[in-house]
Amino acid sequence: MTEKLPVPAEPPERSRQSGRIPEREAADTGGAQRAGTPPEGRSRAATDTPPGEAVSAGHPPYLPPTPPSPLYAGAYPYKPSLPDLRREPPSTVNTDVLWAALATGVLSMVLLNDGMGANLFLVALPAAVTAYFAARQAGRVQARPWTLAWGIGGLALLLVPAVRAAQWPSLLAVATAIGLASLALHGSRTWSGVVLSPLGLLDSLPKGARWGWRGVRTRAGNASGSLGSALRALAVTAVLLLVFGALFAGADAAFADLLSRMVPDTSVGDGPWRLVLFALGVFGALAAAHTAAAPLRWDSLKTSPGRARGRAEWALPLLVLCVLFAVFNAIQLAVLFGGYKAVLDKTGQTYSEYARQGFWQLLFATLLTLLVIVFALRWAPRGGPGDRNLVRGVLGTLCALTLVVVASAVRRMGMYVEAYGLTRLRISVVTVELWLGLVILLIMAAGVWGTRWLPRAVAASAAAVALAFGLASPDGLIAENNVRRYEKTHNFDLDYARGLSADAVPALDRLREPMRSCVLGPLAKGLGPATASWYETSWGEVRARRILKERPPTTTDPGTCFTSGESTEYDR
Repeated sequence: MTEKLPVPAEPPERSRQSGRIPEREAADTGGAQRAGTPPEGRSRAATDTPPGEAVSAGHPPYLPPTPPSPLYAGAYPYKPSLPDLRREPPSTVNTDVLWAALATGVLSMVLLNDGMGANLFLVALPAAVTAYFAARQAGRVQARPWTLAWGIGGLALLLVPAVRAAQWPSLLAVATAIGLASLALHGSRTWSGVVLSPLGLLDSLPKGARWGWRGVRTRAGNASGSLGSALRALAVTAVLLLVFGALFAGADAAFADLLSRMVPDTSVGDGPWRLVLFALGVFGALAAAHTAAAPLRWDSLKTSPGRARGRAEWALPLLVLCVLFAVFNAIQLAVLFGGYKAVLDKTGQTYSEYARQGFWQLLFATLLTLLVIVFALRWAPRGGPGDRNLVRGVLGTLCALTLVVVASAVRRMGMYVEAYGLTRLRISVVTVELWLGLVILLIMAAGVWGTRWLPRAVAASAAAVALAFGLASPDGLIAENNVRRYEKTHNFDLDYARGLSADAVPALDRLREPMRSCVLGPLAKGLGPATASWYETSWGEVRARRILKERPPTTTDPGTCFTSGESTEYDR
């Protein structure tokens, strides 16, 4: 019988946290864990060497270093580094992912040439399908409610450019849609995940391109015959469509007109730009696919809470702040019910000056209050139920008083709009103030039902406000308000109205002549002829063209335009 020789033990590695050799660590603990004895809580099978290999006496088996136990989280803080946040994607790209990315690139090249409309939504559809195929390949097949909400909300935001002609709310909607797409791909739940998720898309741009290129090379080497046949089929299809499409277009003018509207007009000069759009579509779809297959785990980034303060040290500044808020709100309520005349006589201010002075201060006060709440929660006392009740009571009172400040700020802006009219700046800051009030309500609800859902709820509220803001047509609301004001006061800012988008045409069409032609004439020239394709034209622009075609503006003397309305003071 031959004697089995012992296998030499692996060289001992130093511990990841302490830098000491594991054998010495075992000796320092009093020999509680002897050589060859499995650690507490682990079975012998977990520490056995592979079959056929023996362990020499007196030498413990080699175990790879592992993160420290949560029991010693205070002694050995373990924070994942950036490489630890990334899941490993599948080794090869699924064929469905590659075809969906190719479709995204083709649609980007064809549709995203000039203007925003339904084209963004049409390009986003195959990109979403690309991400779905990649997630399914990686095993992320379970669609959670929040993921569906982010995805549907992002696609809905991309409909804003298709409905409204104004670019500034459309750009806000597109930026918000990208943020929701990053949340849908990462599945983040915490504040760090909600804030940092868009960075995951940027991180996936080069990695997704390399991942897709490796998949193309693998499939080209394994199935060169099928790839060549597919390319030949596409070439034959393109030739047939080109030849017969040209023949049918020459045979019928109606078909030629329909074909010209559906198919974009391309030229040799547009070739480089079309290639850039194709590359952007493909790389963007592959970045979304790579993120869906291997999302960055931003939720694993944890921030330790601040050192808990004593009750008196923590509560005294906040209680004094609550008293200050209460005094201010009491004065606001007294002015509201008692009238502004006495206050204006005492301060010497005009009605508009009083309104304008207060809004911006109250807006900054709301923002600072949210910052105070964040730091107060970080250093709040955490001794037991009594401390929790104290925190809820003090911060709940501060939030309730802040809601009164929000209402006062909105009322101040309403007074200023009555005096000087509505502008893009004013409607934007009022929307922000109302959203801050909604965030405060969510914070108050989190104090009752817990904070686990709060980060995603705040993100969802921001997306909902951006969607409602875009669909409500801000330029249309501005024109509607200022036309109503003109009917009462006969004051109107012609220059500002001419700078609005086509969304304002239905409201401006109600003006009497010659004011109507003075405003709509420059807007009609800005629209120009209807040469854009259907996917690059918004519904607001189509409606404006129809109104201007039915009632075209008449040619008026410039002097008549300046005397028909009085220019007012605007903050642009």
